[in-house]
Amino acid sequence: MGHTDGQVLEIGARLREGPSPRLVQAAFRKELEAQLDLFEAMSQADLAHTLMLADSGLIPPTPGRELLAALLDLHEGPADFSPVPDLGDLYTNREAWLARRTPSVGWLGAGRARRDATTTAFLMRVRERLLDLGGALVEAGSALVERARHFQGSPMSDYTYWQSAQPTSFGHYLLGFVHPLLRDLDRLRALYGRVNLCPAGCGSSNGSRLFQDRQQLADWLGFEGLVAHARDAMWEADLPIESLSLAATAMVNLNRLAEDLQVFATSEFALVELDDSHARASKIMPQKKNPFALTHVRGLANGLIGELAGAVAAGRTASGQPDNRLMLYGAVPKALGDAADAASLMAEVLQRLVFREEHAARGLEQGFALATDLAEVLVGECGLDFREAHRLVGSLVREHLAVGNFDGLTAGAIAEAAEDLLQRRIELSEAGLRDALNVRSALEARSQPGGAAAGPMADMLADCEQRLREAAAWQGARRQQLLGAGARLLERARAFAAGDSGP
Repeated sequence: MGHTDGQVLEIGARLREGPSPRLVQAAFRKELEAQLDLFEAMSQADLAHTLMLADSGLIPPTPGRELLAALLDLHEGPADFSPVPDLGDLYTNREAWLARRTPSVGWLGAGRARRDATTTAFLMRVRERLLDLGGALVEAGSALVERARHFQGSPMSDYTYWQSAQPTSFGHYLLGFVHPLLRDLDRLRALYGRVNLCPAGCGSSNGSRLFQDRQQLADWLGFEGLVAHARDAMWEADLPIESLSLAATAMVNLNRLAEDLQVFATSEFALVELDDSHARASKIMPQKKNPFALTHVRGLANGLIGELAGAVAAGRTASGQPDNRLMLYGAVPKALGDAADAASLMAEVLQRLVFREEHAARGLEQGFALATDLAEVLVGECGLDFREAHRLVGSLVREHLAVGNFDGLTAGAIAEAAEDLLQRRIELSEAGLRDALNVRSALEARSQPGGAAAGPMADMLADCEQRLREAAAWQGARRQQLLGAGARLLERARAFAAGDSGP
């Protein structure tokens, strides 16, 4: 096959001919596709590297200005830059474009391997996507808190094994998904600190004889510090795993909510209804309103679990093998971006969700969700131990299955049942029985920390709101730091390219 100008960069030294068409199609194409999202970050990494070398005097002034000017043109994403797999990965495609404009491109690789540029760009893109995910999780958390506050007094049955279990409120139920989300945000913040350490200036694995001002590179690229060990900087396998783990963990939490809401939206439960804008019609069954937004979240969670398994498998290869990273250059930022989109979607779903309060309240009245409350009243008022009370109430449920609830149950009937089943005489007042079978009373009785009563709900809502505000402030501050660093880098590069080599 013929060779383009870009391929000449790969030929004539160690290699006598270019890649075979099959290698291009099978390998180079996939590698390039995985790296396309790194273009802007790699552009900044190339600018910082070139500027650092020019500032140090390693690159003479004239070729330094020419190379920076060409890199600035490339940074704008010119129409004639169209990466092709015949030229290899993103770095060599960029190099080929630069080679057609200036012979100064020969200085671009001084003291660095393409891995240096690609790894730096990868971490820069991952940290951006982490901030995207952080913002989306705050959005989802805020929607949950707002709806939890709105529905904190709206009773419903909680479910275990998809059977009516105990009384709760829809607000208390929703708030239960905020706390794992807050833990996701804690994990994200800790991970960001590890991702936001600069690997640039480490050459291929052990630095370079050519001077590399790593701290200057870190400052220009907005990193908060340096990866301490040069070889580790080039071959970190744990950060892609941890990044995908975060995305999968966050989606598993939202998936659990989506799974529940999908069941609650069925005609059999009829507790909630999605807005039409989050549904999709069946093409064959006219009655169907398919909760497609929830299905998307569930499907994404499944996919991220697979991506995580793949990253773990890739990471367990030998420590100097590029195959533990090649596909992850694209997969990790994409996974974080997809998770952010899904979290924002869930926020919108929650904001427009309809909760059928009357139907939920009737469901409590028609079942046995207050059976545990009755047993606990028997413990408190009648001196039964809980095992005795549990056995007694279980027998009462069995006797009332045909009715479907405790309608008609009297304190006298309970006393008779206790004498027959337990050989115990008890005295339960009718007022005590009514209190045990009153939904509002049951909710207010949950007054311990974490419960559904007004007091603990107010405390939890306030705490969640405060933590979400703090997470939003942290995310916004980090975003501004990155934007500021990028702007300063471009300003410095433009000044140097124009002939101003001062500080």
